Amino acid sequence: MKWLERNLERRTDPRVILPGAQAVVCLALNYYPGEREPNPNYRIARYSWNDDYHDIIEEKLGDLDLAMRDLGGTQRSYVDTGPVLERDFATEAGIGWNGKSTVQIHTVLGTWFFLAELITTLPLPPDSPQNDHCGKCTACMTACPTNAIPRPHFVDAPRCISYLTIEHKGHIAREFRAAMGNRIYGCDDCLAVCPWNKYATRTDEPKLRARDDLRAPELATLAALDDAAFRRLFAGSPIKRTGRDRFVRNVLIAIGNSGEQALVAPAQSRLHDPSPLVRAMAVWALARLLDEARFAALRADHLPTETDPSVRTEWTAS
Repeated sequence: MKWLERNLERRTDPRVILPGAQAVVCLALNYYPGEREPNPNYRIARYSWNDDYHDIIEEKLGDLDLAMRDLGGTQRSYVDTGPVLERDFATEAGIGWNGKSTVQIHTVLGTWFFLAELITTLPLPPDSPQNDHCGKCTACMTACPTNAIPRPHFVDAPRCISYLTIEHKGHIAREFRAAMGNRIYGCDDCLAVCPWNKYATRTDEPKLRARDDLRAPELATLAALDDAAFRRLFAGSPIKRTGRDRFVRNVLIAIGNSGEQALVAPAQSRLHDPSPLVRAMAVWALARLLDEARFAALRADHLPTETDPSVRTEWTAS
């Protein structure tokens, strides 16, 4: 997360990004696909049940940019990909407020929406900032499985399951693996418990509804994905950004937490995976699923031939 410390001037002053900028147009797009999980055996953050939101929103921003050019403006647009403090700008623009989980909350959309911005040279009149309506509620803080929100308006990112399953490139610390449960990409817990979601309605954008091809695969199928199969399955999905090795790492943690003996074989097949990251989590999953004698037999067969230190550590620590 060190990248957050870079380009502070660009993050705090839009005029550094776009000389002559006079306003930031903030926009929100409802992505709520409904309550039902695509597959009950694992959990994927709702925003990624569908096509990649970057592509969808950038197309819409392009249309708005053309209209603003006709008014004489020059624009720079962002969809969480640039040095823009989008939640703070959204609050100042009156869209919502940053809740105690730091997630932006809207009085009608709840927590289920994307943010985007157009920095413009047009002299647009400002809207009134939004007030904080969280009150004494701490539901988001209580719901966090890893205690990543220890105090209001502060997230300890290295503990957050969304960070661990999506952004974190290495081995996930053992202290967080059981708490991940069957979450294989992201986590919605702090969003889902927000009382303001009682007003949320299903998105009317078809491209943001759950994709049928994400309903079918089981954990065993996902664990068996090689790089080519991963890219085919998640083509056009935000999940593709995390990469095959990290994704299968997450799947194996879910397998280890499942308690399902039927998933021993899929986990065992990953002991010979080219990725040490995957092999290590296969070891951890098998240590959770097998009794002591069966795991010891596997260790006797595989540990002598394992060369990666991180995988050897899993064999000896489990």
